[in-house]
Amino acid sequence: MNTILKKISTLAQEYDFIPPEVIKEKNVKLGLRNPDGTGVVAGITTKGSVIGYHKLLRDAENDIYDIEQCDGKLYYCGYNVSTIAENLEKTKHFGFEEIAYLLLTGTLPTREELDLFSEELSRRRMLSREERRILMEDVKNDNQMYGLHSFISHMSRLDDRADSTDIEDVTRQCINIIAKVPSVVANNYNMTKFRNGGDLVVLRSKPELGMAENFLYMLTGDIPDPFEAMLFDIALILHAEHGGGNNSTFTVRVVSSSGANTYMSIAAGVASLSGHLHGGANESVDLMMEDMKSHVSDWGNDAEISGYLKKILENKAGDGSGKIYGFGHAVYTLSDPRAIILKRFCRELARRKERFDEFLLFEKVEELATGILSERKEKVISANVDYYSGFLYSMLGIPREIFTPVFAMARTAGWSAHRLEQIVQNKIIRPAYITPGLEELQYTGIDER
Repeated sequence: MNTILKKISTLAQEYDFIPPEVIKEKNVKLGLRNPDGTGVVAGITTKGSVIGYHKLLRDAENDIYDIEQCDGKLYYCGYNVSTIAENLEKTKHFGFEEIAYLLLTGTLPTREELDLFSEELSRRRMLSREERRILMEDVKNDNQMYGLHSFISHMSRLDDRADSTDIEDVTRQCINIIAKVPSVVANNYNMTKFRNGGDLVVLRSKPELGMAENFLYMLTGDIPDPFEAMLFDIALILHAEHGGGNNSTFTVRVVSSSGANTYMSIAAGVASLSGHLHGGANESVDLMMEDMKSHVSDWGNDAEISGYLKKILENKAGDGSGKIYGFGHAVYTLSDPRAIILKRFCRELARRKERFDEFLLFEKVEELATGILSERKEKVISANVDYYSGFLYSMLGIPREIFTPVFAMARTAGWSAHRLEQIVQNKIIRPAYITPGLEELQYTGIDER
């Protein structure tokens, strides 16, 4: 590295480090988290509610609470997502469009309203010539999240009312993004394959298919199996929303609160989701499990699997991060309801795909990792949504490179709902940051330093 760049990076590390005792003394809540691990309340939303624990008042005078762990629950506008998923699975019909309508409006649609909304999404799903040209541009990096981010931000330049904060304009823009992102993700991946020597496959969406079916069709060129499309549809619903406090949704709300336009705000959500501590975790799980398959000779041997998991924690295996991916959550404690549903889906699909031995390995790793991590952390650490989602996607023929873009594809519904809510609430988000108590320094001229 250039000498001056190295010096700047070294000085930055030295200057920006804040000792833990100073953080405690100033009562700073890093990461907007309380000392007990719960999130600092930064707003109010009707869109999603994430329940992972109960707060029990211990000392009213000093406002001290105890945290009681509980099985996780997720609600969209008051409706239990597990119940929604069970109903869709039972009745065998697709529901993503219905849930997107619910998140945007706060109400479940009538049949007529759902038909009209689905028709609007279908009409907007097609990419224009200008939009297709964005995907066809030569690039030096094949990262699919970079491509999605660029596309959404570029949409600002194709909308002559991009900066409008009128609710009707914002609604149109949000629905436009929800409709187009599946086409973008599928076609951008196929364009990447073409750049790398594969055949060019760019398909137009089929108006008679819903979002889940269309995406799988545009990705492969084949009309998907109805059962597999239904599982994918419910998986998208499980990823569509997760309250206002998750990093990407909070990012969308912060950027929206400044008056930035819809495309910039949603692109900011994509940027947040690209991080490995947020949306990129399902790819990390897939890589971790591939590594485990090649290093664990007996997939049914508890001792061998436990030994390998401990090596991961000791930075002696895996990617060297010391992290077992797919476990733990900022809110959920005893269980993540989305992981429970996806695990059931994986069990059934693995039987059909003759990959049940892999499912048993996932199940065994879940059991053993939960025990190891819970013992080390002295609290229950359970599997989260990322643990099984990548395995499900791989069985559906979705390549690892677009696991996170698929997450973003689903979350556009929740991001859009929160953007609308933030604009209605109309308050810029501006938390406080304090200094560690540095005294004023005496400025000296450059020749005196």
